[in-house]
Amino acid sequence: MTTYREALREGLREALAGDERVFLMGEDVGLYGGAFGVSLGLVEEFGPERVRDTPLSESAFVGAGIGAALAGMRPVVEVMTVNFSLLALDQVVNNAAALLHMSGGQLAVPLVLRMTTGAGRQLAAQHSHSLEGWYAHIPGIRVLAPATLEDARHMLAPALADPDPVVLFEHGSLYNASGPLAPDAGPVDLDSAAVRRAGTDVTLVTYGGSLGKALEAAERLSADDGIEAEVVDLRTLRPLDDATVLGSVRRTHRAVVVDEGWRTGGLSAEVAARIAEQAFYDLDARVRRVCGAEVPVPYARQLEEAALPQAAGIAAAAREAVGRDG
Repeated sequence: MTTYREALREGLREALAGDERVFLMGEDVGLYGGAFGVSLGLVEEFGPERVRDTPLSESAFVGAGIGAALAGMRPVVEVMTVNFSLLALDQVVNNAAALLHMSGGQLAVPLVLRMTTGAGRQLAAQHSHSLEGWYAHIPGIRVLAPATLEDARHMLAPALADPDPVVLFEHGSLYNASGPLAPDAGPVDLDSAAVRRAGTDVTLVTYGGSLGKALEAAERLSADDGIEAEVVDLRTLRPLDDATVLGSVRRTHRAVVVDEGWRTGGLSAEVAARIAEQAFYDLDARVRRVCGAEVPVPYARQLEEAALPQAAGIAAAAREAVGRDG
């Protein structure tokens, strides 16, 4: 059995061993092994030049990563949690995402920026954000959200090969998730969403930490109501794979979009809009959305659970879409 954390570590180990230009940098990634244990043991294996602890200044070390990428290196920069990345937004938006355009194609920034996202671990309002939709709004970067062991293991290699900056969001609730890791799993196609469960009655579109909840909801719907839900894992949030999402909706004729982020102006709104724009006449019901409550995420466990999408709420939205809510 392999944990999500271990799968990420193996991806990093493979990258470090296979290309001397690759190095990891961030707060406590060295001797401490990373805030969430992803880089544990890598400094002993590759040394402090390749696994670099940084000062507590996100703007500084993200900027240093951008500079290293411009100089021909392949840096992997770890930011502890997504809220801390806000301190480096100037570097991401005005430098990493824009330099290729502003230089007329002369300056590529092959940087991978990793960070933990999401709620569900009682870390309260400051460490429970789901801001992937903010990053997916920015042209010039690719945004990834691995939700499975295979994606956690194999997304890094194609991300490092991408000439554009890549932001990789690891949902904090997944680090301890474990299961068998397919030995024949290979590089991930970063341009494609994945159908994680086939179905005929309704499409559940989600990503990251909400994938497990959507799959649980689908099993409940099948067992309790005879409703077969198809589950689509977006995987790549920018650019979105419209074809896979729309293909599923055209088969099921109904859609529920699940996003742990806030509803207003969120990624779920973008997905729902694209479905409405491109598959309106294939829909037999309006698109439903199941999102995080419009509040700072509470600390108390019961309130935190109430503020986040859960399998029961996803199943209820699917029943409404199918017309079986009574």
